[in-house]
Amino acid sequence: MSKKRMGSSIDDFLREECIFEEAQAQAVKEVVAWRLGQAMKKKKISKSRMATLLKTSRTQVDRRLDPKNDITLSSLQRAAAMVGRRVSIELV
Repeated sequence: MSKKRMGSSIDDFLREECIFEEAQAQAVKEVVAWRLGQAMKKKKISKSRMATLLKTSRTQVDRRLDPKNDITLSSLQRAAAMVGRRVSIELV
């Protein structure tokens, strides 16, 4: 018996359900928020301290770390700079 693929990939499924782009965007936001949070931990920067560095409120920092919220590129760049990182975007 040959080893054929059984079914489609998750990407195919998401495309069939017409939610591929939405799922991909959510995944990117989750990774970005997680990586920003990890960088803050590594640098030992609290949310309150990050708010002070960004000259914003703690609530705004919470929003930036929540993947359910949208974040502007400029806000993301500023936050990344505060933890010694930079934003790199690739169009593929």
